[in-house]
Amino acid sequence: MVIPYWKEEAKFAESHGINRVAFEMHPGFVVFNPDTLLKLREQAGPVIGANFDPSHLVWQGINPVEAIKKLGKENAIYHVHAKDIYLDQANIHVNGVLDTKHYSDILNRSWTFRSVGYGQSEKVWKDILSALSAVGYDYVVSIEHEDMMASIDEGLGKAVSFLKGIMFKEQPTEMWWA
Repeated sequence: MVIPYWKEEAKFAESHGINRVAFEMHPGFVVFNPDTLLKLREQAGPVIGANFDPSHLVWQGINPVEAIKKLGKENAIYHVHAKDIYLDQANIHVNGVLDTKHYSDILNRSWTFRSVGYGQSEKVWKDILSALSAVGYDYVVSIEHEDMMASIDEGLGKAVSFLKGIMFKEQPTEMWWA
């Protein structure tokens, strides 16, 4: 049912000058990983792409860098969210990664969305940003703040500071060393 629907919607979007429709790959949704996104894209056309949210992939045990490489080869990354996730391994061992306890039940949940830098390491985020650059993504990295442990202002501020510290600001020059 999904493929016929999105084939029609893709045509509708294109006929109205919209050339990009970005899906977040989210557990429990029809599009939840790179393969399901690319399957839909193969059927509905290149108007379909990813709103790449690494937290949703890490949550499922997917390496975000490898996902970026796979989607990047198809020029299928249209937007990027900077949102982090903390995985509580003790709770995962009991309840798995699809745990649906209320977001406020942080101590008992298997996972919790966090401000960027409070879930995955700085190295992981540097690798994500580097992979995006390597596949030619040169567009917005949008902070998505859903951290139950931080206020709106402080969570956003910490994410901005973290990303400022690891993002390159200048365009690379020609290779001077080779």
